[in-house]
Amino acid sequence: MHRRHFIKSLGALAVSGTALQSSFAAGAPAATSIAEQLAAYTAALRYEDLDEQTIEAVRTHLADALGCGVAALGEGPVTIARKVALADAGDAAGSTVLGTSRRTSPDLATFANGAAIRYYDLNDVYAGKEIGHPSDNVSACLAQAEAEHANGRDLILAIVIAYEIDCRLMDAASLSSRGWDHPIYSLPAAALGAGKLMKLSAAQLAQAVSLAINGHLALNQTRVQTMSNWKGLADADAARNGVFSAALAREGLTGPAPIFEGDAGFFKQVSGPFTIDTSTFGGRGRPFRINDCSVKFYPSQALTQTAIAAGIDVAKQVGNLSRVTNVEIRTSHEGYFSAGMDPQKWTPDTSETADHSLPYVTARAMFDGDISHASFSDKALHDPAIRAFMQKIKVVEDPVLTKLYPKYYATIVTATCDDGRTFTRRVDDIPGFATRPMQRHDFELKFRKNVASRIGDARTQEALQMFWTLEKQGNISQLFTPFAVL
Repeated sequence: MHRRHFIKSLGALAVSGTALQSSFAAGAPAATSIAEQLAAYTAALRYEDLDEQTIEAVRTHLADALGCGVAALGEGPVTIARKVALADAGDAAGSTVLGTSRRTSPDLATFANGAAIRYYDLNDVYAGKEIGHPSDNVSACLAQAEAEHANGRDLILAIVIAYEIDCRLMDAASLSSRGWDHPIYSLPAAALGAGKLMKLSAAQLAQAVSLAINGHLALNQTRVQTMSNWKGLADADAARNGVFSAALAREGLTGPAPIFEGDAGFFKQVSGPFTIDTSTFGGRGRPFRINDCSVKFYPSQALTQTAIAAGIDVAKQVGNLSRVTNVEIRTSHEGYFSAGMDPQKWTPDTSETADHSLPYVTARAMFDGDISHASFSDKALHDPAIRAFMQKIKVVEDPVLTKLYPKYYATIVTATCDDGRTFTRRVDDIPGFATRPMQRHDFELKFRKNVASRIGDARTQEALQMFWTLEKQGNISQLFTPFAVL
């Protein structure tokens, strides 16, 4: 049975969902549950509510996300995701798979494109009580916008919504500290971004949130100990599930409710209780959270970024690294928990573990003066000199630095030499962080670095011109054209 017909068949069974939609349209009580509040906010927001700074943020973050995706097109896990997505391709499919001119269903295109965007850990990041990657939801918005024949303004609005929902939930409660993974927050974000493009009612959007969350909770085992390929695909899968849930809700399927507050709901099982006040969300003069997201300079976990910069500086001060007897890396609680606690961080055998390892990226940066995609090759990971040097490194949780989080991802690197001298550097932020935001020309430089060698200068310029005029684009499919190289 074709996917679309399957969804329609499910929808035909969901009589209660239709009744709920009718009661909402007839003037049901105002939204009370968190799912209803998020849905009402999404349904009400219009493109006219966006300010120019926010629209520019969408242009630049979209360019950044797709640039990261194009750079990773040849990687094994990304190739697998693309192969699986294209296996379901057909004449009626509506969403392009990045790197190709072929289309598949919106949810599978979301997964394949999201896997590429996320794979190198180089896309943007946001830190509240939880830390995550809001641009992981871009693939959902792109796929659904194309399937709906939406225009650039529609896409911009959907991306703003996805970022706002994801970031506000990350502000509300930590998940990783309770054993869960941050892509859980992408489930409602992607569902609502896609649902907005589907023009769902507020009642349908609330059902999409419930459907997305209930069946697709992600474990934080993805990001501890030895990490697998799934580390770079977990959020792509969340976005895929969000799109599929919105499609089910469009046809009338209902989900468990109240999904957050219920007797066996999200609060009880996952996050603990929290409150959401959508009256403070972006719009009509209130700032949007996309403007508070940081953009990575190095292809590694967010909380390692300042350690890289500090390590490079300390290495320059030391000169001869063979004289170093020990290195101390002081970081926040979040940095210690996510990148400096597990023993596997000192013996990384996968790129996924290495790019989440404070000992590895700091040592590699001290030796090479940089961190690049090549830093995570098998040869680099098993370099005997780096392995030996890492055994001199200790990671320490520093309460002073913890107090600076999430505004700053501060790190202090100190090296002690064989003559007793110490060399130290503290770095609180680097260019690209929300405290030192990139400008358009910075995004252009990063984009060119990621894609020019694969698509050439002419196509690179063509792509940038479309991003910078995104609100004027009438055909979302054209955004993929410069990247069709496979």
